[in-house]
Amino acid sequence: MNKIYPRKGDTQTVYLNAVVKDPSIEIGDYTIYNDFVSDPCLFEQNNVLYHYPINHERLIIGKFCSIACGAKFLFNCANHTLKSLSTYTFPLFYEDWELDKADVASAWDNKGDIVIGNDVWIGYEAVIMAGVHIGDGAIVGTRAVVTKDVPPYTIVGGIPAKEIRKRFNPDIINRMQALKWWNWPVDKIRELMPYLKDGRWDKL
Repeated sequence: MNKIYPRKGDTQTVYLNAVVKDPSIEIGDYTIYNDFVSDPCLFEQNNVLYHYPINHERLIIGKFCSIACGAKFLFNCANHTLKSLSTYTFPLFYEDWELDKADVASAWDNKGDIVIGNDVWIGYEAVIMAGVHIGDGAIVGTRAVVTKDVPPYTIVGGIPAKEIRKRFNPDIINRMQALKWWNWPVDKIRELMPYLKDGRWDKL
């Protein structure tokens, strides 16, 4: 998408894939980020943290997601390894300690990519930790700290984030996952939008 701002006169909300340039960050169409504190165009700088090239890790966010102000994605370099007897990151300061530069990544535990599904809502100042996968249609509550995977269509909150409830019953969840409406052509989404908005899953 080339359009940056979804609404005229609103520079607090952006389509993320129009402003993110890092090829290791993949953003689906229509996913928005709102920031009323900083410039939302600085999402990579302000919200994707400890994301250094040495780990070759990715941030993948699906289509039609809504990300609130201050949400953070903390990558592996934020971790200190739990395999060591000390919490100090000696390998990171290899020059002072005369260590092998090639072993610098042993200073932290690598938990992998962060993967966010489609139609996910991430609340104000929520924190998503390295290696976490969040399923389609999930909701992450305000200031939650997500340390474990979140199933599709599940609401989580708290520190650490825990399941509050499912958004729908299992039959509807299975139906929504089969439909994958976010992959429909735009014209079909426009046509069936009244049913999406009104919760008429039976009409889809």
